[in-house]
Amino acid sequence: MDEHEPNHQDHDLISDAGNEIKGMAREGMNHPSTKPVLTGAAVGAIAAGILPVVTWPIGLVAGAGFMLYKRLRP
Repeated sequence: MDEHEPNHQDHDLISDAGNEIKGMAREGMNHPSTKPVLTGAAVGAIAAGILPVVTWPIGLVAGAGFMLYKRLRP
């Protein structure tokens, strides 16, 4: 690997996330990140339904955000 070539971790997380979200919006279910992010959103919403202090929308966003982060930074 070239020492001047940036590693994936060196890229800006916000711009990477924006590009990934745009790709998911364009390609829909055919994009490789769509299914894991939707699964994370569902798991977060269910977990929030079980927990007494967290509402399901917060759990949904947290679950989707976590899975998107794991797709960008494995």
